[in-house]
Amino acid sequence: MPFDLAILFLRHLFSAPPQRRRGATRLPLRPLPGAWPVTQLGLLLLAALLGTAAPAGANANPDAGPAASTATFAAAPARTGEPAPRPRHADALQLAQSGDAARRPAGEAVAVLFPDIGEPYRKVFTEIIDGIEDGGKLRVRSYPVASNADLAELQATLKRNGSRVVIALGRQGVKAASGLEPALGVVVGGVSSVPDADKLNGISLSPDPALLFARLKSLLPAVRRVIVVYNPQNSEALMRQAREAARGLGLELNALEAGDLAGAARRYEAAFAAADGRHDALWLPPDPTTVDEATILPIVLKESWNRNVPIFSSSILHVKKGALFALYPNNYELGRELAGLAAALLQGEPARRGVSPLRAVRIAFNWRTASHIGLNIDAGQQRTFDFLFPEP
Repeated sequence: MPFDLAILFLRHLFSAPPQRRRGATRLPLRPLPGAWPVTQLGLLLLAALLGTAAPAGANANPDAGPAASTATFAAAPARTGEPAPRPRHADALQLAQSGDAARRPAGEAVAVLFPDIGEPYRKVFTEIIDGIEDGGKLRVRSYPVASNADLAELQATLKRNGSRVVIALGRQGVKAASGLEPALGVVVGGVSSVPDADKLNGISLSPDPALLFARLKSLLPAVRRVIVVYNPQNSEALMRQAREAARGLGLELNALEAGDLAGAARRYEAAFAAADGRHDALWLPPDPTTVDEATILPIVLKESWNRNVPIFSSSILHVKKGALFALYPNNYELGRELAGLAAALLQGEPARRGVSPLRAVRIAFNWRTASHIGLNIDAGQQRTFDFLFPEP
């Protein structure tokens, strides 16, 4: 699932070094080959991941061998709620052997399932888990789930440990949760889109179009139309939300369908030919078909610059490359919001149906692009940005 993880990885590129969780013991992990420094090479690798479909089992720990399928599920000790401290980066969690499970206290109310992957992606999920643990007075344990995990064993472990609600993160976590007993309440998060989203309860990784459009209007009040190219198979639910948000803000949404890269290229060519940089803006949605990093994005950014058509996005990497601004996930706050949904289920409230768009966001802004299109930003607006590019 490189597309979903790459979105989360962008947050990791510009975050502080991880700190050890209070009271936690670092568990030994075999490192991935090589480091993962924040360099141009890392960004190029990220772009390659975004432009490539995920193979089966892409979420598996690359160091896991045949023995991984026989590992049992254990978790960090349950922890009761406490006043929320400043966000911190937790140590990575990992699967333990069955002997460890017997030594850990049982009785957690909330189980968090997340993909068993290596750094740097794993850190993203531990940030979300930090938010879950701090988001309410909940007893929480986390369970890394490999692509070849024994789901029957996972179900037995959750039952033995007294789990009542599951928070499923990432595609691997959502897939594992789908095979659990219906009696367990399930909250999903950490994914851009999921099948049958209207039947689930959770929060996606796609920023709320209403937030994106409101920020666009605040920066460029003269904009009247938003152009977007999307694949209905990936982004139809997001487009429904976008149409409603656009109407509420007095914007016209020109949503152009494309089923493949060639179709997307033709749509962008026609859109730019008819675009008016004073009144039009181009939105790059989190759609792997129509926002291909290797082929589509360089062309779109070049045309945007040449024609003075502003671009906004849901990717901090796009801003670094020249998009005007982007809203992207605040992982810790996302965790707190997921904890609120889990707490509601524990209190016996009916499950809310539908996966909501992300509202826990940060903003990145490119002042060079702003200057190029004649946009002046005052000091008050600058203070609302989490990242500025190019960096001072």
